[in-house]
Amino acid sequence: MLRGSKKLAETLQILLVEDNEAHAELIRRGLERSRISMRIEHVSDGETALDYIFQRGAYSDPDGSPRPHLVLLDLRLPRVDGVEVLRSIKADIALRKIPVVVLTSSEGALDVEQSYAEGANSYLVKPLDVGKFARLVEDSSHYWLAWNHHPWE
Repeated sequence: MLRGSKKLAETLQILLVEDNEAHAELIRRGLERSRISMRIEHVSDGETALDYIFQRGAYSDPDGSPRPHLVLLDLRLPRVDGVEVLRSIKADIALRKIPVVVLTSSEGALDVEQSYAEGANSYLVKPLDVGKFARLVEDSSHYWLAWNHHPWE
């Protein structure tokens, strides 16, 4: 897949942390429409997200569970909330360079402020309109995966 004038040598790894299956499917479709070569790993709770990111338990094999190039993170999650997942990622020196995009239904100022304070790279509110939701995901995936320069390049 071409990226500007560079060719990416590997498939990009996306970790989607979303407990709402309908939202997860919309996000997957939007990502796929971007036509960027990627592998999407979907988990539905914060504890499993941390296991994947830190390569613990069922995700201990780094070949089967490679570190993500991008995390799309809902805030309202079972078991461990999204803010704690974000805090854990950004507290780890080896992981903090991974972009974490909060993708949530909350427009609350406290959620926005807390997410950025914990190191979120972006905060996006899920539109209610399905078409706008899909377009948001597609556009943001182009930004984070095609246009933005990352430390792994």
